[in-house]
Amino acid sequence: MAEERDGFRFRGGCPAIDLPATLQARLKPAPRELLATPEDVRRWMVAAGLTDTAPPADEGDLALVLRLREAIYDLAVHRHGGSGPPGGSLDSALDVVNQVAALPAATPALSQAGGVRLSGPMTAFIATVARDAVHLFGSGAPIRQCQSPACTLFFVDTSRAGDRRWCSMKGCGTKAKVAEFRRRKREGA
Repeated sequence: MAEERDGFRFRGGCPAIDLPATLQARLKPAPRELLATPEDVRRWMVAAGLTDTAPPADEGDLALVLRLREAIYDLAVHRHGGSGPPGGSLDSALDVVNQVAALPAATPALSQAGGVRLSGPMTAFIATVARDAVHLFGSGAPIRQCQSPACTLFFVDTSRAGDRRWCSMKGCGTKAKVAEFRRRKREGA
């Protein structure tokens, strides 16, 4: 699947680690919120590949997914070796993820084509993403942060050597390589 879908970035390798990417430029004075309305939550669930047709969402669903997003980001920062979660305590982040994961999750069903289709209310889809986070952080998966100084995205490093450096070779990786090439060219000239 493409890294950019319906205005959202999917570079992390799983929905849970992709959810924090819905707040772009999070370290800048004016970050860009991609989940501003309940309809945005529906669009993200479809773009994330969790469903072909998302159930209705309301303001409560929006608030819940935003709390989950920030808790996942806090856990990723902590896992990556940060000094602590930027938005609150580690215990608070764990509580949010665990509470949301305890909600009834989307119900999986096999389709005739052999694929899996999820169904349920929006809270069930949000709970499914929270359960994805529980499994991700509980598994010891190698979660990395993009090495681009301007990027705050995290990803699961599934590279064979375990040395992936950027969220995307097309985006941050290419920019870093071009900058390094130009630096070497200036120093050699």
